[in-house]
Amino acid sequence: MNCKSQSQRAIKAFEDFVSTPLETLLQRHLDTSSQSAALALFYDVAANVPAYKAFLAEQEIEPSAIQTFEDFQKLPAIAKENYISRYPLPDLCRYGQLQACDMIAASSGSTGKPTFWPRFFTDELQIATRFEQIFHDSFSANTRRTLAVICFTLGTWVGGMFTTNCCRYLASKGYPITVITPGNNKEEILRVIQELGANFEQVVLLGYPPFLKDVIDTGMTRGVEWQQYQIKLVMAGEVFSEEWRSLVAQRIGAENPCYDFASLYGTADAGVLGNETPLSICIRRFLAEHPDAARALFGESRLPTLIQYDPINRFFEVQDGTLLFSGDNGIPLVRYNILDTGGIVSYDAMLQFLAEWGFDPREKLVQTRLMSQRVAGVPSVVATSVASLQTQDSPRGIHRLPFVYVFGRSNFTVSYFGANIYPENVTVGLEQPVIQEWVTGKFVLQVKEDADKNRFLSVIVELAPGVEDSEDKQQAIAASILSQLLRLNSEFANYVPPEYQTPQVALAATGDPEYFPVGVKHRYTRK
Repeated sequence: MNCKSQSQRAIKAFEDFVSTPLETLLQRHLDTSSQSAALALFYDVAANVPAYKAFLAEQEIEPSAIQTFEDFQKLPAIAKENYISRYPLPDLCRYGQLQACDMIAASSGSTGKPTFWPRFFTDELQIATRFEQIFHDSFSANTRRTLAVICFTLGTWVGGMFTTNCCRYLASKGYPITVITPGNNKEEILRVIQELGANFEQVVLLGYPPFLKDVIDTGMTRGVEWQQYQIKLVMAGEVFSEEWRSLVAQRIGAENPCYDFASLYGTADAGVLGNETPLSICIRRFLAEHPDAARALFGESRLPTLIQYDPINRFFEVQDGTLLFSGDNGIPLVRYNILDTGGIVSYDAMLQFLAEWGFDPREKLVQTRLMSQRVAGVPSVVATSVASLQTQDSPRGIHRLPFVYVFGRSNFTVSYFGANIYPENVTVGLEQPVIQEWVTGKFVLQVKEDADKNRFLSVIVELAPGVEDSEDKQQAIAASILSQLLRLNSEFANYVPPEYQTPQVALAATGDPEYFPVGVKHRYTRK
């Protein structure tokens, strides 16, 4: 690709991005078959990406033989092991040209050696639509002066730089957004908010959930009045509970969690794959209060991240309980296995399922929106009937996009008496009243053996700054974790003998070098 075609590609993509309304972008899947789009991507990659050509040849697959979507579904999945790590980096790019990409990010390396992921400006623009969906639908940032504070780590890792660029593209599109990049420097974040926040109508913090909570908690101890800044949160990287969301909402003075928070499903491999919406959050909060409904929908006791996605932009499939996706990037990916377990649910199937449980999230969103408007003294223009949800007066955040739910990597569980114990189950136990004041939310879950080789469940919990260890705290935390395990995890309740159910809790100081080293991506389980 020569310089002229590269610049033309960038100019056209940017013109399309700034001139196309969000609503038009979010409705593309209604007019275009997502299966046809996935097939078209396959033909392009098979013809123009040297590594994928070689991969298909090794599998003795002739691209012209892939005629239907059923044929597409029979293609072997690719992954880091059988594809990304086996070919030279340039060969993974179109035409074998690494120079056609203008940025390289690194994966976190949480499963081993970091991997490099090149991308071009146009790849970021398609991801910027996910940010626009959040800033427009959830935060109304198209009409509110907004300070976006990037709290993701800066550098080669994907989160900070990618997020920064996408937020700046929204400003180029006309959103009154100003971006500042303190990264994961907590002191600088607090200084930025206190010195600049009053100049804006709202402040959006973008970062990893436990880090943002730490920033908020630290600010509270220093007298920061978070309510005055109209804080919103954009998060990525970890599954969190709805108890966690409610707790953080209380601390920042957020009155409507469905519109004040949004989590991204993002990877270094392909940017952002999908995002929470007011609709998906509303549904997840209902499921958190009704574990039986959650188990019926997801088939497990833990609550996954629930997002909506654009099937034209990122096409999802499920194979043996594992998510596969196809999408265009600096390294185009066809049926890529990211090793995340989860599933997909269509928009209509989701609403039908919830109706069977007596719940309509669209109606709930209307009611909560009206309530927040009344509290703020704003005249309501939102109709209260579900029938009006198809009109222009629908509350923001309701789009006929499919859902994908994500549990995360399957190897992050521990097995105890045949029961799969998930970090998410333990997390809820640490977020109960009183206990949440003692801890940061970080822990290490392990199955150990005592001197007689009897297995027991060990939980090392990180204390909040300034909180001292005590036997009373250990016992209270153990009891809270146990109660949530029994409530949420039917395998645990039925498989584990009662005398082995109570976890052994140990408390560690903030930043303990063995379990909670500062600056390292935290792992909640150890084998």
